Amino acid sequence: MYKTLIDFNSLLNQLDNNNLVIFDVRYDLMNKSAGREAYSLSHIPGAIYVDLGLDLSRKPSTNRSRHPLPQTETMNKLFSELGINSNKQVIIYDNVFGAFAARLWWMLNHMQHKRVAVLDGGWQQWINLQGPTCSKIEKPKESKFNNAAMNDSVVCIERVRNFDLIIDSREPSRYRGDSEPIDKKAGHIPNAINRFWKNNLNNSGLFKEQNILVEEFEELFGETSSENAVFYCGSGVTACHNLLAAVHAGFNLPRLYAGSWSEWCATSGKEIAVSN
Repeated sequence: MYKTLIDFNSLLNQLDNNNLVIFDVRYDLMNKSAGREAYSLSHIPGAIYVDLGLDLSRKPSTNRSRHPLPQTETMNKLFSELGINSNKQVIIYDNVFGAFAARLWWMLNHMQHKRVAVLDGGWQQWINLQGPTCSKIEKPKESKFNNAAMNDSVVCIERVRNFDLIIDSREPSRYRGDSEPIDKKAGHIPNAINRFWKNNLNNSGLFKEQNILVEEFEELFGETSSENAVFYCGSGVTACHNLLAAVHAGFNLPRLYAGSWSEWCATSGKEIAVSN
């Protein structure tokens, strides 16, 4: 069972496994149809396309971020439509080194499905190593998915500042408030510290070795247990990359403030901090 990451060779050797379901979640925040168009041209054989905006942010939702988290009932319906059940090993990939794939990884973990992993290196790694591709549009075979959510794994806007360790996963310039290319205001949640999600990667776009991630997250968490640390980003997507990296390093799943900065900065009365 793969629970965090899967490498190229391991996936290649299992493409004929009937209990394997592969999801392509390539997406472009500035061109929302680009991922689906890329999938229609070429994808890993058997992969089913899942849309970050239409599927992984499906309403009704639990918050007011740019990519709102679907409610539990909505996620159960979505995962049933996608053909996921308790026997399925789910593999997810994208073309941004796991930034979008990690969102679906986290959602399935939140819904207590543990057989889920992200392809390390994603689409680029698959192409660079000359993995097989096809252009057949795959349709999921509906199944029954009806799990309970791990409610402690997600934090709502009213509870974020109850936690001592809040971690912003955006790039440092957005965290500091130097610039804000997407959301209404620049800055960060007061007292939050910064760990850019790309710090989980090496120069090849693969996740860093586990021993390196262990050292980095031990320093990040300090005296706080991982499950009492809260991560956020712009809209509850790339923060999941940090959650994936922490679990891959052997820590318990931290919490996600799913509304993230897009909700926080748009909510009246919420204090905003900037850094020099």
